[in-house]
Amino acid sequence: MAGFKVLAAALALALGLTVPAAAQNEAQKTALAGIDPLFEAFMTERHAPGLVYGVVADGKLVYVRTLGVQDTASKAPVTADTVFRIASMSKNFTALAALKLRDDGKLRLDAPAETVIPQLKALKYPTTDSPKITVRDLFTHNAGFVTDDPWGDRQLDMSEADFSRFVAAGVPFSRPPGMAFEYSNFGYALAGRAVTNAAGRNYADYVEAAFLKPLGMASTGYDVAKAPAARRAVGYRWQDGAWVEEPSLGPGAFGAMGGLMTTANDYARYMAWELAAWPPRDGAEDGILKRSSIREIVRGQNFLGVAGRANRNDPDDCDRARAYGMGTIVYSDCKLGPHFTHSGGLPGYGSNVLMLPQRGVGVFAFANLTYAPVSVTVREAAIKLVASGAFPVRTQPPSAGLTAMAAAVQRIYAAGDVLAAREALAMNVLLDRDAPRRNAEIAALKAKLGACRAPEPIVADNAMSTMLTLPCERGTLRVRITLAPTTPASMQTMEFSS
Repeated sequence: MAGFKVLAAALALALGLTVPAAAQNEAQKTALAGIDPLFEAFMTERHAPGLVYGVVADGKLVYVRTLGVQDTASKAPVTADTVFRIASMSKNFTALAALKLRDDGKLRLDAPAETVIPQLKALKYPTTDSPKITVRDLFTHNAGFVTDDPWGDRQLDMSEADFSRFVAAGVPFSRPPGMAFEYSNFGYALAGRAVTNAAGRNYADYVEAAFLKPLGMASTGYDVAKAPAARRAVGYRWQDGAWVEEPSLGPGAFGAMGGLMTTANDYARYMAWELAAWPPRDGAEDGILKRSSIREIVRGQNFLGVAGRANRNDPDDCDRARAYGMGTIVYSDCKLGPHFTHSGGLPGYGSNVLMLPQRGVGVFAFANLTYAPVSVTVREAAIKLVASGAFPVRTQPPSAGLTAMAAAVQRIYAAGDVLAAREALAMNVLLDRDAPRRNAEIAALKAKLGACRAPEPIVADNAMSTMLTLPCERGTLRVRITLAPTTPASMQTMEFSS
């Protein structure tokens, strides 16, 4: 726990934040309490025996709540230390393991997969012009294997030896590699084998040593037999008006795609650590995995898609851009902005996590019900938190270049002459629109708005672009500026508007 607190404090310091006290401010408390009805309704509507959900913000678990029981026989209640299977949310750990091995020079992501998994050398491809599967293809669901959620979920206890024989015997393709995104649990089992062979030890042991132990996730692992019976969430399906216990499989070769078990308290540590990779910044690394490597998981690496809005008649809803990164699905939409997520589903379990890296916030939920579709509720909870305004997008200090150009813009407006800061204009500015025309536009704005004061605090799009807002006597002046790639700084774009 001490390491977790240090991580939270370091992140807050790096971002210029104050680590939140045990009691959040009133806006956050109200917003967090507002998500409870969503999960309570989910429990009732889906007949889930038990559920735990939580919110991680700025490096700590700021909210966690439990509902129902972890075992219908004993009636033991779910707690934040109840062990749930998180199914395909395990894929993120497998992907992180590959990135760590890549950083250590032990795995080449763009090499043919057969160079690290010898059984694939005998693979019969669907066409003579098919490219060979690369290691990256396995981690991005781009290898051409058929979607296999129901089948793959029942393979968790396949032994490594049986898996080797299964691969060597040949597997059919849905399509040639590199043609489309197609979610494949078998592909991630191969990804786990790539980690095993590159690391020189079983993927589960490698993940434990590389990530779980350093993050203090002592209750997280792949072997169901090692989970304390008194804290294990028994998995159920709802059938004929009653809960029926599901068999719990594993460990095995397919665990790399969905075999991880964890608790709310443990998983929050992982979420805080992963979110701490944003924003990019100076400062020491934690020694577990480079921040830049963590950020690679949200780099869409195959075919883009669109998730259509649920209600085409809802003017407040919107379509979502979607791509698969590495062990996570990346989205961007009008409600949440950029975010990434992954669900997990197994016989007996359903889970989801959604992270908002620009806000340092993540929401997760685990249920002990077969394929519990909790992702919809997690998304609704995230939307409520964002809409509350209590978890704003993180802002960073503007770059020195933007600060200098903001001062130049103020001089230009005050003088009514773009030549008042001629040195701040890149060479294209007066070629694109000459000084007399630009000055006429400024004169018209001054007649409408009057004198303006210094810009409000700069909220930058990035180190090279921002929209300045200047309060004026009769309104507000807005100036879009984009810097040119020059040293010293100069503006290639400077557009005034009221």
